[in-house]
Amino acid sequence: MPNDDTSFWLRLRDWKLNQLQNQMSSQNRIQNLRDDPIGAAHAVRFESKLTRLDRYEKNVSWVIDNNNYADGYLKTATDVMQRVRELAVQGANGTYTKSDRQKMGEEVNQLLNELIQASNAHSPDGNTLFAGERTQSQAFRTLSGTVPGASGNVVTNVMYTGTIGQNKVQISDGTTIPENIPGNRAFWAEQQQIFSNVSATSYQVQADSQIAVDGKTINLKAGDNIYAIIAKINNAGAGVKASLDPVKNSLVLETTTPHQLWIQDVGSSTVMQDLGIVDSANGNPPHNIASSARVSGGSLFDMVIALRNELYQGNVIDIGGSGLKGIDAGLNNLLAARAQLGSVNERLKLVHDQITHDIPEVTQQASRVTDIDMAKAITDLKMLEYTHQAALQTAAKVLQPTLMDYLR
Repeated sequence: MPNDDTSFWLRLRDWKLNQLQNQMSSQNRIQNLRDDPIGAAHAVRFESKLTRLDRYEKNVSWVIDNNNYADGYLKTATDVMQRVRELAVQGANGTYTKSDRQKMGEEVNQLLNELIQASNAHSPDGNTLFAGERTQSQAFRTLSGTVPGASGNVVTNVMYTGTIGQNKVQISDGTTIPENIPGNRAFWAEQQQIFSNVSATSYQVQADSQIAVDGKTINLKAGDNIYAIIAKINNAGAGVKASLDPVKNSLVLETTTPHQLWIQDVGSSTVMQDLGIVDSANGNPPHNIASSARVSGGSLFDMVIALRNELYQGNVIDIGGSGLKGIDAGLNNLLAARAQLGSVNERLKLVHDQITHDIPEVTQQASRVTDIDMAKAITDLKMLEYTHQAALQTAAKVLQPTLMDYLR
């Protein structure tokens, strides 16, 4: 019995020594769930929070860097448009000859190529900056041809091939923020309008249908007339105003800010086709506008191309009128896009400051729950070592008889 009792207490003290040494080595007093179930639960939550905060901090830094990079190309585009505007003002001056204006047109053509290059820019990781969600393809595709007054082929049309979607990054619990601006917003000049040529006076939706306007899905019910459709489009929050043409009684769609309209029927719906807005044969937006519909409001490239052509032909009135107006509209939209990036970055800086404040606070709370008091641990370890040695010495004196003593 003395031998069994001594062995039990020695093993128990040896286990306590081992546990205390592990706690001191890991700086964590909770080695197993049974050590402190409530503390372990808090520790898991704190660790999860710290992991998320670390991820959010990286995300915020990523978006800030990406926005700064995109703003650099928008600044290049702004500088290009400033020079184009100077040439437009000069070209509208009657003191210049037609030959002088053709030379200005050549410079505008070179500036157009630089503008296209900026719009198709890539981030340092190789993703396209202004193509929406299609980050692995070019944002804009160009068509070339001949123009009166130009020497050789020049760019005659620039088409957006990206999407209107924006890649979003999570910056806090339940909060995301877009990390890019689609090219058909940043590089647009005027509010776009689509005028249908089909009378909608007696039109009714034949079956429950869905349409998409600038990415917003709108549900239509069987029996909805044109006025109900217009009301639902206007209430969808898509930044598009719908109305009825007073002359043709046809549907008219107009953006509330300068950007390209994105209209389509969803699924088996044919509402927009029936109303003469889109054509099923033309595929996906934005190139699915019905051939019978009239479209107004162009991109930044359309304005520069139109000005260049007017300079080639020497049309002084058009250069100083519609040409200069379109350049001013595109320049204003570029500045608005840069302002949007700047405002997003200001918000992200505040979020980053909050995260950098939260990380040490959460770390301190986790430390209170899990960290070991080293001074107390050293004292306990020395006490356990002392009592363990004393127990061994006592056992050596008490348990001196062995089996040989009984056999003699």
